Amino acid sequence: MSPDFLLLNGRIATMDAAGSQHTALAAHDGRIVALGTDDLRSLAGPRTKILNAEGRRVLPGIVDSHAHPDAYALRLRGWTLVSPDLVQTRDALLSRIRARCAAAAPGQWCAFYRLNERASGGYPTLAELDAASLGRPIFILRTDGHLGLANAAAFAACGVTADTPDPPFGRFDRLPGGAFTGLVRETAAHVFLNAVHGQDSEADIAEGMEQVQDQCLAAGITSVANSLTPSKAIRAYQKMQREGRWRMRMGIIASGRDEPLIPALIAAGLQSGFGNDTLRLIGVEWCPDCSTSGRTAAYWDPYQGAPIPGEPVPNTGMLLYEREDLTARATAAHAAGLQVMIEGVGDRGIDFALDVMEAALAAHPVADHRMRVEHCCYVTPPILARLKRGGFVDSSATGFMDELGEAYVANRGQDAMRHMWPHRSLIDAGIPAPGHSDFAVCRVSPWTALAAMVTRRTTTGADLDMREAITPLEALHAYTTLGAWAQREEADKGSLEIGKLADLIVLDRDVLNGEDIANTCVLATIVGGELRHQA
Repeated sequence: MSPDFLLLNGRIATMDAAGSQHTALAAHDGRIVALGTDDLRSLAGPRTKILNAEGRRVLPGIVDSHAHPDAYALRLRGWTLVSPDLVQTRDALLSRIRARCAAAAPGQWCAFYRLNERASGGYPTLAELDAASLGRPIFILRTDGHLGLANAAAFAACGVTADTPDPPFGRFDRLPGGAFTGLVRETAAHVFLNAVHGQDSEADIAEGMEQVQDQCLAAGITSVANSLTPSKAIRAYQKMQREGRWRMRMGIIASGRDEPLIPALIAAGLQSGFGNDTLRLIGVEWCPDCSTSGRTAAYWDPYQGAPIPGEPVPNTGMLLYEREDLTARATAAHAAGLQVMIEGVGDRGIDFALDVMEAALAAHPVADHRMRVEHCCYVTPPILARLKRGGFVDSSATGFMDELGEAYVANRGQDAMRHMWPHRSLIDAGIPAPGHSDFAVCRVSPWTALAAMVTRRTTTGADLDMREAITPLEALHAYTTLGAWAQREEADKGSLEIGKLADLIVLDRDVLNGEDIANTCVLATIVGGELRHQA
């Protein structure tokens, strides 16, 4: 039987254990059936689709093991982007707010996303927000997704008054006299997020996912895992599956924020791996730690630099769960066969996550548990030793390196970069460390993050400490083989081998030579032997 798909005249780096290279690949029924030279052309039949790679570098499709495509789908449908490529000054931000609010009906919420105050002239005051918003309630989500800005109309719409206490594990920032600054942190930000998202439907998520898939495929991402997936998104994804709307692969990491969801999975007997090659349950996740760039992530030592008005001083960040509570939740999920993932960003946050996971493993020992510390940014030598000793996965937020690296230097100091995303040390210690974008916190494209892993510099020039630099090949493993392994999908994806899924990308340059990785263009993306993107 002839293959459905042939790629010829490529420079295929399979990313297998032997480092095999080939020039041709054949696929049938979505999986690789042959690798070799262009002699594979002889296998072609009348219905075989042939792609000439024209001597370009070919790699396995990117596996982004932690992102937020459900939230990004909704942002693309109804929110206004205020990222630094569009907004470089406070006046530009206020003008963009004014223009959006002028087009909105009175009382209609106007929402904005990916604000980076360090690159956009600082946080506007509450008075500035009120003047620009023309009486409409507005909410501006900071790029980290942990903080936001609300105006007076938004506070009123949510029933938050000067007498309203801070919610547990959150904060409405106030000036010394008690007046709101407009900045809201963690669970306080969710008061406004819930108001904005209250009318979102499963159809909204599914429709927005068409644009998300377009962007992922154009960036070479063939598989993405949806961090903190709520029930509404799970239903939307299943509807897309029934309707044949998936053009890439989606992993579900069920959200501990969606209070009934994880107990319901346990009660139903669903375990990690349930699903198929397109849509699969990967595991469960809780988010007890916060944001370094937003100065809320939990560290043992206080933040450096000038505090934001209303910020506690000294500031060592915050945690969003009590240890006993999260330990009980994680232990129950682990015992039920669900892969456990807990976010830890600062060293105090990572220690907290490890405390919980070590307790869960003590209660129910499993050798190959693959428990993951999500983001896992500040890995000091004692933490590295704990990761190694416990066999934990450092699920590394490499997407932060380029876009948020400057803020990390400013908030934690240059010396701290020695242990921030320390991939050289992690590799040398034998600790698995897949990389991820965390989009829409950061951009969808993985290529600037991959570049930063190699150069240890941001595109703005911030120094992330060259002692932790790794090779292009090692960086690519973090987004291919390790990404698949961290999801227990290494038998199906992450490398190009016979029997595995025919998910591959053709690039405009040889990134294995370190050739301007940040500006890589993906010329073609193939998922299951189907051409899903072509530049």
